[in-house]
Amino acid sequence: MGDLILIRHGETRWSVAGRHTGRTDLPLTPDGEAEARTLAPFFEGRSPSFVLTSPLRRARHTAELAGLRDAVSDEDLCEWDYGGYEGLTTARIRETRPGWSLWEDGVPPHEDGRPGESAVDVGRRADRVLARVTPLLAASQEDGVVVAHAHLLRVLTARYLGLPPSEGRLFLLTTATLCRLSTEHGLPVVAGWNQRPLPRVPA
Repeated sequence: MGDLILIRHGETRWSVAGRHTGRTDLPLTPDGEAEARTLAPFFEGRSPSFVLTSPLRRARHTAELAGLRDAVSDEDLCEWDYGGYEGLTTARIRETRPGWSLWEDGVPPHEDGRPGESAVDVGRRADRVLARVTPLLAASQEDGVVVAHAHLLRVLTARYLGLPPSEGRLFLLTTATLCRLSTEHGLPVVAGWNQRPLPRVPA
């Protein structure tokens, strides 16, 4: 059975500033592109059984720069819909909602009418992704790859481990890093987290 490799996209202007970037379709910064390219050596000589990516361009471009070809876009891998808090930092939100937590308190509707999502809502999407990829991993000795966003991947990891979606808060995830979800004695485990590939040593 293969493992599930998770990749968070590279840096964007808003990720640098700590702004909640849900459905806003931002590109990678030049530094974010460079980060994504550092992932490519990890995948040289590997043939993932599948590559799924968020449809948002920061994730799709990261997959391309990492050398992951033929990625399939999956709407369930979009980032958390932050509703009315889209583009705001946690510090800004707490000016009017002291002690606010995305994981516990949710978000208000966006001015365009979108209600935003709760952790439970994102958990439902993560469960659908896991239901699709689990049979593929079981049928292959090769790893599968998912390229998406920090909060979505944190929720997906919680659900993989059988935890409530809100427990994704436990899994800090920085840009352009690799994580490995595996099994031990038939039970789900985290085999690697928030890792950057080591630079190649010239022969």
